[in-house]
Amino acid sequence: MTDAPKLPPPAFLQKICQRGDAPAQLAALQRPVVFTNGVFDILHRGHVTYLAQARALGGSLVVALNSDTSARRLGKGPDRPLNAEQDRATMMAALASVDLVTWFDEDTPLELIAELRPDVLVKGGDYDMAKLAETRVVEAYGGRALAIPFVDGYSTTALVRKIKQAP
Repeated sequence: MTDAPKLPPPAFLQKICQRGDAPAQLAALQRPVVFTNGVFDILHRGHVTYLAQARALGGSLVVALNSDTSARRLGKGPDRPLNAEQDRATMMAALASVDLVTWFDEDTPLELIAELRPDVLVKGGDYDMAKLAETRVVEAYGGRALAIPFVDGYSTTALVRKIKQAP
């Protein structure tokens, strides 16, 4: 048996950055910059379709993940998130549609959006964009905020429920 070769880390891991490094990383991205956020706990077809559609709205896509602490406060259940934030970030970074991944600890990414000033804010179709404080921040500096319809039949919560009900 031969030893496995020492391989460098996958290049996509360079897309992951700490929040404090995000402004400098974002400055190097192609404009317009599209921003979205979420837990993205168990990656599924609805997520990847949504992210590809978001990316198509600009030159690059930034995904801000709820930290584990932030995700737990969303009330999705005591066992959520199932995947730790570093694992979720790795899955996001591996997607061709995603250019940069970071985190936020707050309940919403409002402060991060104000700091990064993306050109376009995108949320899932279940959000009323007119009611979001994030929309007001983005529009105040001339950006756009819009919702992308969900792909029907896909949700992490439904997937978790299905797995728990399996014999």
